[in-house]
Amino acid sequence: MAYLNDEIYQEIKANAKVIAKKYGLKMTVSRERGMTDSVYFNIKSGSIDFIQNYNETVSQQPGGFRNGSPAEDYLDVNVYWFKEHFSGKALDCMTELMQVLNNKNHDRSDSQSDYFDRGWYSYIRVGKWSAPYQLAA
Repeated sequence: MAYLNDEIYQEIKANAKVIAKKYGLKMTVSRERGMTDSVYFNIKSGSIDFIQNYNETVSQQPGGFRNGSPAEDYLDVNVYWFKEHFSGKALDCMTELMQVLNNKNHDRSDSQSDYFDRGWYSYIRVGKWSAPYQLAA
């Protein structure tokens, strides 16, 4: 069962704040508790054009967007494939955010035996469907 204690959550928030300042981002950090704990980084605005970078990077790969379409106003980052979906400064930022999200986390899951053991689940969102990402000049 995923569990995230308050001390680690506060540490994640503090480290995320440092990265947000470094890259000129406005973002929130939130937590969801329940059967599995989750941490969400919600990037609201910034000087990095994550969406354009994502669209350019993915479109150059074999298969491109597959059955999907390019992102327009918001993006739910695939935390397992972010290295393949971003490049340059956007990739550097995502890499640092993922390091903060998964510091002190563990994943001892074994899907072959239907056993799942994670510290907590991690999510990064760039904008939301109801509040698009704002690119700052």
